[in-house]
Amino acid sequence: MSFTRSQSLDGSFPPSPAEDRGSVRLSWGSLVHRLTELKRVSLSSNSDLDCSSTEPGSDSCCMETDCTFLFHALEESLATELLSTIAQSLIDASHTLGCSKIILPDCLLLSIHQELLHLAVGEPCGLRGAVVDLCVDKGDQSCLCSVGQITVDPTLVPTFNVTLVLRVESSGLWPKVQRFFRGSRSAQSSERTQVILSSSFRAMKRKLYSSAELLVEDCC
Repeated sequence: MSFTRSQSLDGSFPPSPAEDRGSVRLSWGSLVHRLTELKRVSLSSNSDLDCSSTEPGSDSCCMETDCTFLFHALEESLATELLSTIAQSLIDASHTLGCSKIILPDCLLLSIHQELLHLAVGEPCGLRGAVVDLCVDKGDQSCLCSVGQITVDPTLVPTFNVTLVLRVESSGLWPKVQRFFRGSRSAQSSERTQVILSSSFRAMKRKLYSSAELLVEDCC
């Protein structure tokens, strides 16, 4: 499994420049190990459920339960890997956004993780079929700033596109302090400011194999 994006993914090698599009492979050995451990914990915690029943269909029921468990565990793992890639892409885009550092609230990352899993429900290949476009709304009446595009599994034909429109935090004391100092410094020094992303964002999903309407969800 590999993701394709404009920066490196998992620290296996240093991040590449924004204009260089590469791919980094997800370690299947590590993933299978995690799935095995999760399944072992799940089975031990449910040891009171006897799957060795002689009732008709009990074996197929257990197999279906195992497959469902593995699918959801795989989706969770993919979502975690994808979220890490998204976070790194945003951090690496600080120069593109004209700042020295981008701060990502934990609640924002959690919401994105949950939204990705939600949008992948019912898709033929699950989250593996997603292509994610990252954009940032700087809130200054300018057009959206494109950060990059992430293909979850380049070996598959994508089945749906997700555009995440993240927003720069405009409320609170910190943005006001930044605006004050921007007004009293040169344009060069203003580029050394920090940008905090808001916990709210917009997610837009478009199916690539049907003419279904564009799904737009505002997440807080």
